[in-house]
Amino acid sequence: MFSRWKAKKEEKPTEAVIRLEIYAPVSGQSVPLTEVPDETFAGGHMGQGIAIEPIEGRLTAPFDGKIAHVVKTNHALILEHASGLQLLMHIGIDTVSLRGEGFISHIATGDEVQAGQTLIEFDLEAIRAAGYRMITPVIVTGNGEDTPEVDCHYGQVTAGTSSVLTTAVASQP
Repeated sequence: MFSRWKAKKEEKPTEAVIRLEIYAPVSGQSVPLTEVPDETFAGGHMGQGIAIEPIEGRLTAPFDGKIAHVVKTNHALILEHASGLQLLMHIGIDTVSLRGEGFISHIATGDEVQAGQTLIEFDLEAIRAAGYRMITPVIVTGNGEDTPEVDCHYGQVTAGTSSVLTTAVASQP
């Protein structure tokens, strides 16, 4: 009798969800973000993720995607997955002060890249000698409600073969 006054439930289409494995973009030791000596990263203000103490000066694509942004000093970039997930990779702490010295970018904003492709090469020893920490945050970015849950994996990692993050993303048709 009161059915016409009852609010109709709004049905939302359900998206298929898949688990995305994000592989190490650099080889080294994967550690919690709390070990990064910069509160912006350590406090999780940029998103969830891990950091890697690199043992070689090569940053590679952890998955197929599109370069959403490259910082002009070539020390950081954002890679976007087909699902829309964005991953920030930031080589070193305060390395923006080097104004690009010691970094060679092999990509530009808008480029499509394949997993394992070299994105940026960096002179690990020269940057350390200049007094900079090389710990490299790898962060799934998000803002509030849009931030996906992320499982972090720690320990010795090899670029392109060791999973460092796992998250759920909408599957692509």
